[in-house]
Amino acid sequence: MPMPTMDMPSWSARLYEAPRFGPRSVGAAALRRPVRFSFVLLLLLSLLGTPALASAAPPPPARSVAAPSAVAATANGSAVSQARARWGDRRLDQVSFLGTHNSFTNYEDSRWSSVSQSESIRHQLENGVRGLSLDTHWYERSTWLCVVSFGSDCYPSDVHLCHGECKTFAGVTYALPRQPFHSSVQTVVDFLAANPQEVVTIFLEDYVSAQQLGNSLGRVRGLDQLLFRPDAWNVRQQGWPRMTDLVGSGKRLLIFSDEPDREHLGVMYDKAWTVSNFWSLGDLGNDLSCVSRWPDVPLDRQEPGFRRLFTMSHHRNVPTLINAALDNGAKLRDRIDHQCRPAAGGRDPNFVSVDFHRTSDSSGHTPASIVTELNARD
Repeated sequence: MPMPTMDMPSWSARLYEAPRFGPRSVGAAALRRPVRFSFVLLLLLSLLGTPALASAAPPPPARSVAAPSAVAATANGSAVSQARARWGDRRLDQVSFLGTHNSFTNYEDSRWSSVSQSESIRHQLENGVRGLSLDTHWYERSTWLCVVSFGSDCYPSDVHLCHGECKTFAGVTYALPRQPFHSSVQTVVDFLAANPQEVVTIFLEDYVSAQQLGNSLGRVRGLDQLLFRPDAWNVRQQGWPRMTDLVGSGKRLLIFSDEPDREHLGVMYDKAWTVSNFWSLGDLGNDLSCVSRWPDVPLDRQEPGFRRLFTMSHHRNVPTLINAALDNGAKLRDRIDHQCRPAAGGRDPNFVSVDFHRTSDSSGHTPASIVTELNARD
């Protein structure tokens, strides 16, 4: 904060100004007296310190500074207002989100021989994706891979994102550089911290132990403040919270796993909280039926006071841009209307997961626009 300034020229002028005793001129001795007096006065002021001078200057105007808690409350209130304008009073199970299949296999995060997305996880989030699917595998440091790769594949043992085992050459089932799981989750957390009105869900195809997963999640800064736990919120008895409740509480990240033993980490078993269709459209993309992924959990399952989230997959066995261009437009829209909504008891999917989410046919419909249509329904 700049120090207050003083009008020093006026002070010095008054100190060195010769006194006037009327029209009679004064002599040289008389002129020297105020100078000696001025010198003594300055000496006394210097010995006493500067407060005397400072007190003579007018105090700086008071500045209103909001307390940190007030700033946070204002920012949170703005986020809630945005969520209310966007979602109204709808609950989490009453809205739809765009999702991406194998979100981590993309052209930007790493080098892959086969990808399902064009953009990095960060760019997917920035372009409207709110459901991410990630495959977790344990990589044990391999001296053999380190030697064969001439030192480029020398990574520490950790949970990584791989499509299949993490034990073969780069670009086949994993990429160089490797993607540690915790760093990808950190990307999501950082995005949510910068966008306090957004809600994101991660779906794990999990091939690691609960301890390994927990150790990895424990390195994600800010995760605990954002992680939403349906069990702790008593969702089965009270229903899903409204979107404004999630935004207002700050609990805006959900994580589901296909393994059941990690609820203590805040990672929910998807089969207990969701319904999901079988993931593949087939090699030719002509299997448009919408049947349950789990035979014992039908898409239209009814439970007293509780409705599961509905995740819909819409992609083929082999991801290509050509296949996405054929599947992601009118076919996706029609499949929701004529297959998946009826199979789910008349409800829309909460997550629509596709390959190459920005690619579509010439119908004018894209995965993002279709999700927007779903959210515009009464």
